[in-house]
Amino acid sequence: MGSKRLSPFCCLMFLVIFPLRAAAEIPEPVVNVGFATSDVLKGVPFGWELDKKTGTVALHMEGYGEGYCLKMVSNQSSFGIKRAVKLNIREYPYLNWTWKVSKLPPGGDVRKSETDDQAAQLYLAFPAKGFPAKLNTPVIGYIWDNEAPKEWTGRSPQLGGGKMRYVVVKNNIDKLGHWYAEKRNVYQDYQKLFRDLQGGEPTGPMQGISLYINSQHTRSAAECSIGNIFFSRQ
Repeated sequence: MGSKRLSPFCCLMFLVIFPLRAAAEIPEPVVNVGFATSDVLKGVPFGWELDKKTGTVALHMEGYGEGYCLKMVSNQSSFGIKRAVKLNIREYPYLNWTWKVSKLPPGGDVRKSETDDQAAQLYLAFPAKGFPAKLNTPVIGYIWDNEAPKEWTGRSPQLGGGKMRYVVVKNNIDKLGHWYAEKRNVYQDYQKLFRDLQGGEPTGPMQGISLYINSQHTRSAAECSIGNIFFSRQ
């Protein structure tokens, strides 16, 4: 028996459908979680939520390159913004961002509770590993400190900071008023910082991201800008 031949219509459908299906299965190279617009809602960047700890909130959006950045100013205050972001850090392990600090809180030092102030903080939250969730949520904080040495890692001395781990990315030896581009392997950082929790493996996708500034402990002022934020596969 002779083999059956596909009709021209079937061949066309095969060529059209399968390339589209294959293309749809290719993961995006990056996942943007920053500021796609300068729009604000109730004084907060669109898609984000305000979290005020103490003092006066002073933040606004500015133009930055072809996009936008968030500027925050603290005068003996503590506040930030946060948003839910669910992301598999095994698939997108690299966190990329740009930031600039124009003023550091004098004497700020993450290693001491009485001086635990930073001009810029970027936090990533992961699935809770106990109850209550607020006290048992693993959090990585990438910070621009003042006195602590760069690459210092450790816990916060503040009450309730047991599951928070800090990484000092910049400090007072870095140039003020200058934009820096950062890149961290979050998955590797998580494994090192939380090796005491289930072997350093997250139990699920990252849950959220937040940006903060504070200078209330040193009763001083601080100022920062944060621009592009995205996760990448490499």
